[in-house]
Amino acid sequence: MPAPRIAIVGRPNVGKSSLLNMLAGDKVSIVDPTPGVTRDRVAALVDLPSPDGIKPELTVEVTDTGGYGVYVAEGGRYDEIGADLSTLTDDIEHQISEAVRSADMVLFVIDAQAGVTPQDEHIAKLLREHVLGAAHTDEGEQREIPIHVVANKTDGERWEPHAYEAAALGFGEPWLVAAKINYMRRVFVERLYEAVEELGLEPDEDVHAGADLKIAIIGKRNSGKSTLVNTLAGEPRVIVSEIAGTTRDAVDVRFEFDGRTIVAIDTAGLRKKKSFAGQIEWYAFDRAKRAIDRSDVILLMLDASAEISQVDEQLAMLAQKAFKPVVIVVNKWDLVEGRSGPGGKPITTAVFENYVRKALKGLSFAPISYMVAHENGTTNVNETIDLAVELFEQASTRAPTGALNRLVRDILSTRGPSSKLGTLAKVYFVSQVKTNPPTIVLVVNKPELFTPGYERFLLNRFREALPYPEVPIKILVRSRKRADLQDLLTGAHARKRAAPGELAPDDAIFTEEDLQRISDNPEDYFDE
Repeated sequence: MPAPRIAIVGRPNVGKSSLLNMLAGDKVSIVDPTPGVTRDRVAALVDLPSPDGIKPELTVEVTDTGGYGVYVAEGGRYDEIGADLSTLTDDIEHQISEAVRSADMVLFVIDAQAGVTPQDEHIAKLLREHVLGAAHTDEGEQREIPIHVVANKTDGERWEPHAYEAAALGFGEPWLVAAKINYMRRVFVERLYEAVEELGLEPDEDVHAGADLKIAIIGKRNSGKSTLVNTLAGEPRVIVSEIAGTTRDAVDVRFEFDGRTIVAIDTAGLRKKKSFAGQIEWYAFDRAKRAIDRSDVILLMLDASAEISQVDEQLAMLAQKAFKPVVIVVNKWDLVEGRSGPGGKPITTAVFENYVRKALKGLSFAPISYMVAHENGTTNVNETIDLAVELFEQASTRAPTGALNRLVRDILSTRGPSSKLGTLAKVYFVSQVKTNPPTIVLVVNKPELFTPGYERFLLNRFREALPYPEVPIKILVRSRKRADLQDLLTGAHARKRAAPGELAPDDAIFTEEDLQRISDNPEDYFDE
């Protein structure tokens, strides 16, 4: 079974997101005093240490939810284009209810400094009467979920008497903590460990097993990212709305696909930085960048019904800089296919590909998938994920050193770099030292001869000849470190002279042991 699930609920601004971040030891959920920042369910696996240090750690899945009851700040009901944010109420409450329904334990958070409010009492009533997230056993009976009140923002001893007023809510003695400043953190974690232990749930041994593939889904607002995630999850896991900017956090959604465990990371829809409305959008932008960094493959979502914008170009640049494989996903293809384009010609995949290649030149190697993902039906979604899997396999491929050396030798004999003074480039050694992305090191006599233009030429030739034509490739041109590499070269040449039949005539002159030494410690042999 999966790890025990803990849902964090409460009214807005009581510190639910801070509590999740404290337990996870990371900035998982966006923390901001504006009501309604968290809208979706944001979950993280957390290892709870045992109080005595003897028992094993307990792994739990903690889920942060939106604040129940108020979803917009005073005077902030409407966004900058006049959309009514209060229309998200039902969707947010549904996400809270789903978190409670699927939980094994609920942490009901209140603000110790504000005291018990009518809103807190209302939420307590909904929990007590099983109105919020009614859960049932497989036999259809009502499932009782342990509820613990957490008096957050107990920032010191003087607030402790106020915190204990939460006992009046009827869920026993409250647990005191100040998540932002870690006051009483150790005691809180110990109580949580003991409460989880009492559940008697034994998670699978591989609960921490990583996913086979992590896919970051990025794009501008309303490009269809959340709809795609829900399609993959098979349930409304994240809120889908016509209101731009509905998603704020990066939400991880795990699903099974063709025998693989895949995590899709839904990110906030972005726009120009100069248009950011407050710090929340900066936080969302930061979460999107972190999602890119921890992903294996990126799906760059384009809205086929809208022009490729500066935001699309900026997101493409972020993907390039991260050296991650990218699938350019043209979503909402059904809205434009066959319709008249510029000049009155019908829009086809070939026409649109030419348009995309001109706009996103830095991703000229990335494959394009044309997709439809909406509530009324989907087209080409599974094929898009298949393509992401294929790109990850390409990026995980290692080219043989002998083949690389032969390829570079042929390239240099056809068109090698040279200086105006006639200095010829010599390549002493070529090897792929890393995967994801494939990283190829060339040890040369004069690194300055390998200009950016010539490196681009090499990249194009590598894509034509090597088994990873559609993923980013890193080329590192380095001079040799004379001591270590010269010894290795001398020994390798000597072996070739002594035993010319040991390796194929055109193959590398290094033994497997040599190659392993270089791959394990490239810094010993290459400058920088």
